[in-house]
Amino acid sequence: MNKIINILKKKKSMPIDKFIDIALYEKKFGYYMKKNPFGKKGDYITSPLISKLFGEMIAIWCVAFWIYLGKPKKIIVAELGPGNAALCQDLLNTFKSFKDFYQCVEINLVEKSSRLKKIQKKKIKNKKVKWINKINTLNYGPIIFIGNEFFDSLSIKHFYKIKKKYYEKYITLSKSEKKLKFYFKKAKKNLISNIKKFNSLNSSKKIEYPLTAIDYLEKIANKIDKYNGALLMFDYGYTKKNNSYTLQAVKNHKYSDIFYEPGNSDITHHINYRLFTEILKKNKLKVEKVVSQNEFLQKMGIIERANSVSKKLNFKDKADIYYRLRKLLHYNEMGSLFKVLLAKKRGIKFSLGF
Repeated sequence: MNKIINILKKKKSMPIDKFIDIALYEKKFGYYMKKNPFGKKGDYITSPLISKLFGEMIAIWCVAFWIYLGKPKKIIVAELGPGNAALCQDLLNTFKSFKDFYQCVEINLVEKSSRLKKIQKKKIKNKKVKWINKINTLNYGPIIFIGNEFFDSLSIKHFYKIKKKYYEKYITLSKSEKKLKFYFKKAKKNLISNIKKFNSLNSSKKIEYPLTAIDYLEKIANKIDKYNGALLMFDYGYTKKNNSYTLQAVKNHKYSDIFYEPGNSDITHHINYRLFTEILKKNKLKVEKVVSQNEFLQKMGIIERANSVSKKLNFKDKADIYYRLRKLLHYNEMGSLFKVLLAKKRGIKFSLGF
């Protein structure tokens, strides 16, 4: 908190996205730069940590896509924000079962956090895997981009529209200079013109604008259009028409106020899938309908795989597999809230899982 307060004493105010960037990614202060947030000892648990079957299904999808493309001699699987490397490990283990594919694939991990990169490199010792800082460094394809709970961790802006006028939400200090508070400031013209480009945002008074995500999506779309490939993303979000504020903080597996211990809490938001679809289509990609995680994983055969794996197990281990499967699939757990989006180069008819 002191880091942000000291900045605000000098600068007086900052937009929300700047606050999020500092709270999550500042080299010494940032949440993702100084700790491992994953698992029971962290602040949240992701699908790959719940069950290895999740990673298996994605790996099989990648192999099937490669076969559809005619088994190219080289293919990149680029994971966006690989966290503690659990998904990458599961992908590698499954890819090894498909020898022809394994010979052709290279895994690129797009990681911003030096702290998480160290954790990943300790866990993964494989020449098939390399780390990159920017998507722009990818210079051949086809490329399969995989994002599991990646886009929700990027900074966003908040706007409020009233009588066709736009105001941006900023953060400033209280009179005592000990607490943070919100206030609205007239939005800059270039931001307003960018917002107006998207039909998904124009009908709402409250506008959550994922400026950083848009930059990533445009770069991903450019690579897919140039080299062929697809984006397969998993994240919690919504497909309803109206945009809304969904910004929230998470600490010790519970929701908290975003001003509560910034730098020590995760700050996240829900994905506006209508907006993401619109962005990707504007950037020349074809987007399949957005489906629930439940629907995708079931179509990929996760239940049949669980039945097969559990046949020779004792009751306790079998029960553990189905308990974990329930967390991934049940509509009161991750099954409904988490959505899956597939964007691909135009002309590709592959739609496995959708």
